[in-house]
Amino acid sequence: MKYLSQFVLLALAVAVLLGLQYQYWLGENGRFAHNKLLSDVEAQQRANDNQVAANNLLRADVQDLKTGLEAVEEHARLDLGLIKPNETFVQVSTAPTTHSRN
Repeated sequence: MKYLSQFVLLALAVAVLLGLQYQYWLGENGRFAHNKLLSDVEAQQRANDNQVAANNLLRADVQDLKTGLEAVEEHARLDLGLIKPNETFVQVSTAPTTHSRN
């Protein structure tokens, strides 16, 4: 009888230990979920850092457009095709040339 009660106590302790291990590794807020959450946070932080860099570039561009005429002229030349008086427009083609011998 003494050994039976010790066996039951040992079995209960093992069951509790297994239950706690299950909660630690596979539970709702377990170790695997924690690691996944950390990797998601790192990915979001990288995306945020990229967006901050893009926003800083746009802020600098807006500030340059507000203060200087050179940026306005550059945008007009690139986007609208501005050509000032007494300037010559030259367009260089980057298309590959093909020759036929017909």
